[in-house]
Amino acid sequence: MDQQSKILYTAKTHVSGGREHGVARSSDGRLDVNFGVPGTAQKGTNPEQLFAAGWSACFESAIGLLVRKKRISLSGDVTIDAEVDLNQSEATGFSLTARLAVAVPGVERNVAQALIDEAHQICPYSKATRGNIDVTITLI
Repeated sequence: MDQQSKILYTAKTHVSGGREHGVARSSDGRLDVNFGVPGTAQKGTNPEQLFAAGWSACFESAIGLLVRKKRISLSGDVTIDAEVDLNQSEATGFSLTARLAVAVPGVERNVAQALIDEAHQICPYSKATRGNIDVTITLI
């Protein structure tokens, strides 16, 4: 973080039990989730679902910021369908890949694509993943 940056918010969580049978709680009590193994009958979410939801919400907010800044009118809500894959390779171990499918209703396709491209440059999750995982963002 550079010297001119200021912290706007700090998320604080406590996790125990890991991804197989863990629990995650935030310090303010707003998050209280159980973890379960994906693809099993075990109840609970997983880190990939939480990451997909967080990134989607952040990305949508970045688009919303741009829409307000550029005074663009939409005919409905921006929606994002996110997919985050947990991969395993003998060569590199575990990794993630991600796909975001973004709908921007009521604007021309080229305007929507420009919003998505710019949002990908300013969204903190996009910045964090850039160069670290394979990401595909598609306008639908």
